[in-house]
Amino acid sequence: MKNTRKLFLIGLALVSMALISLRLPIKEGFFEMSKQLEIMNSAFRELNIFYVDPISPGALMETGIAAMLKSLDPYTRYYPESKMEDVRFMSTGEYGGVGLSLNERWDGTFYVVDLKENAPAEQGGIKLGDNLIQIAGSNISHLDMSKIGELIKGTAGTDITLGIQKPSQKELVNITLTREKIKQPDVPYFGMISDSTGYLILSKFTRTATIEVKKALIQLTDSMGAKQIVFDLRGNGGGLLREAVNIVNLFVPKGQEVVSMRGKTPEWNKSYSTSQKALLPNIPLVILLDERSASASEIVAGTLQDIDRAVIIGQESFGKGLVQQTKKLAYGSRIKITVAKYYTASGRCVQRLHYDDRDDSGDARISADSTLVTYYTKNGRPVIEGRGVIPDIELKPQTQDYVIAGLINSGVFFDFVVTTSGDIEGAIDLDSFEINDRQWESFLQYTVEQFNDQELQNTDRIFPYEPLSKKLIIDLEEAMTEDGFIDSSDLMSNLKTLIKPNLETDLKTHEDDIRQILGKEYVFHLENTSGVFKFELPKDLVTLEAISTLESDNYLQILSGNTNN
Repeated sequence: MKNTRKLFLIGLALVSMALISLRLPIKEGFFEMSKQLEIMNSAFRELNIFYVDPISPGALMETGIAAMLKSLDPYTRYYPESKMEDVRFMSTGEYGGVGLSLNERWDGTFYVVDLKENAPAEQGGIKLGDNLIQIAGSNISHLDMSKIGELIKGTAGTDITLGIQKPSQKELVNITLTREKIKQPDVPYFGMISDSTGYLILSKFTRTATIEVKKALIQLTDSMGAKQIVFDLRGNGGGLLREAVNIVNLFVPKGQEVVSMRGKTPEWNKSYSTSQKALLPNIPLVILLDERSASASEIVAGTLQDIDRAVIIGQESFGKGLVQQTKKLAYGSRIKITVAKYYTASGRCVQRLHYDDRDDSGDARISADSTLVTYYTKNGRPVIEGRGVIPDIELKPQTQDYVIAGLINSGVFFDFVVTTSGDIEGAIDLDSFEINDRQWESFLQYTVEQFNDQELQNTDRIFPYEPLSKKLIIDLEEAMTEDGFIDSSDLMSNLKTLIKPNLETDLKTHEDDIRQILGKEYVFHLENTSGVFKFELPKDLVTLEAISTLESDNYLQILSGNTNN
């Protein structure tokens, strides 16, 4: 008890020092915080002493911290010492591992869905579609994906033995691998997408993002002859703010403000400007965005739009205008805290959701359109706050209907290609590769066999897709029965018959889309990620719009404001 009280008093002293450093009023700050800390300390102590069942203090405290942070925003997070590898990965993109990714099948088995080129897993003979059964001699069927990932990851230079079952074999093969530092590339692909237009995609903003982007730009312009650039930030959820500033600096001369921040404390009221000579200050530039582009991606796109340095094409971005910093806590733990909001060069904040203003369901609110402030770019084009970054050319996202989405999620494309990719001899010609009729008929037969009604009855596997209206019809039937409107099921039977899937018919109806997805799956298995980009980009409508914009007068017209786009 004495030690507990001593630790508590030390904690209060540290809190009081922190409050003094923040210049918070003593009455409003110190007393209220010390009061609540004392309540928490006493509640924690009494639970540990008197609760009827054994309690893990660590697990209980983690639960309490998680519940506390849940009332704030989803970006303020606590990391115990055991999760420090996750913190390091966020900033560096590096982890100790073997370079494989897993997915879980319907039957509870875990199979390899991705392999990093030349990493230990690939070098050790592991293939796409292999089942992971054991780790270090122990069966993993009872574990979840996060725990399996923790077991596979570890310090570079240490060994791990994986029990692998090949799709065509029953026996288990033990493969011992030596972990390495695995670095996911920030720029997974770059190349030419027309005779004069270069393309690069940035997947995240880690410490090496600017270096990788710069190398790609130099190769595109010096070696490949690019006269204009398409910079793809679709799906990029952000990362380090300083990397966003440095990447803007590659296209913008020294002295341009990129982003400013405003926080509760004066130390977070900062402004960041370009500080170096630009690499490509005049090259025509298009930025691609979608609804998953966030944070640092929105700083780059928003500021380049504000100063009329780039045309933005795609979909409205996510709208994350919040800045986080990681703070050290006791015993090797850390907390990532939202410390400020950021503002692009025009002065707008792109933050869409307001976590301090929630509705009756507890969901963060979005500001009404009528309350939003309009800002203006350097050339006088209007841009608004609170809606992410709105593209100059907005295109509808390419969506998949429930049949296609269900088939993809079922893994049937992946499994089919695992069993048949060996039939393709030699390298694929990515410019002309397409699914032939023999492969199409083989896929039809394979898929029908996989989801045959009689076969499904004897397994836990479910049919791969169903229309959204199925649940509505079930709810309608229950409601109408309760209200006494129907005594027979004729009406519902007709509706259910109408929406009942017919696999063979649905496959043939979606033949064009399925052939394209199947072709992409073959390319991924045989040519890896770079091959997928080469195969997909010539068909991507957003990329084609970017090429058309850059290689016409439309580019300059948009930046000058002399267009209706």
